[in-house]
Amino acid sequence: MDMKASLGMQAYALMRTAAMSISDAVLPPVCLSCHAPMVMHDCLCAPCWGAIDFIGPPVCDRLGIPLPYDTGGLMISAAASANPPDFDRARAVAAYTGTIQKLIHGFKYSDRHDTRRLFGRWLAASGAPLIEDAGLIVPIPLNRWRLLHRRFNQSAILAYEVGRRTGKPVAPLALQRVKATPSQVGLSTKERQQNVAGAFRVPASHRSRIEGRNVLLIDDVLTTGATCNSAARALKAAGAARVDVLALAMVTGTLG
Repeated sequence: MDMKASLGMQAYALMRTAAMSISDAVLPPVCLSCHAPMVMHDCLCAPCWGAIDFIGPPVCDRLGIPLPYDTGGLMISAAASANPPDFDRARAVAAYTGTIQKLIHGFKYSDRHDTRRLFGRWLAASGAPLIEDAGLIVPIPLNRWRLLHRRFNQSAILAYEVGRRTGKPVAPLALQRVKATPSQVGLSTKERQQNVAGAFRVPASHRSRIEGRNVLLIDDVLTTGATCNSAARALKAAGAARVDVLALAMVTGTLG
């Protein structure tokens, strides 16, 4: 590297540091959950971090649900054996309780998009094996009326964050929700399955992107898996080689 380029890089670094210092003075870093003062942006304080029930090994290879002990090999839960999902593997960052439940609720319903970078880091770490195998990242879509009402698709925002961090391509329009399903909140497992049956399709213009590829579905919360099962069926009908699921949170005890 010549002297001119080196000096240019140093000047850029100094300018960036100065800009960050000014930004921190105007908008000081705070905890994303409780707003306690912090030394860095996009972080949580220790108490809020401690209130997250992160999901780590050992987990069921199919459903991603926590298991009580590690057998040292691939493990399939009784729920996955009795009722195998249409997707191949699922993983989630944490149980849908405490701090993460509060953060996701703010993200979806209160336009708290300042959490997206933290969510992206978590998803990239928790889903590393799935991301490595993926050829394409696809978010769970909203129907057009819900999208107009909410103005954004939270799963698409998460998918773009994962793609930005990992370099994996993101296809936000590769899956369409063609059935305007009512909210899943409060529905039983059977009702959820009926609610989203036939809700998704891959448009003809995107079939070539799906055929023969490993697809990683991104969602915010996994509850019974009904939505992701329906989406996986549509993707596999369009020729996807496999479909894995990565979510921010999981309602433990409901999958399967």
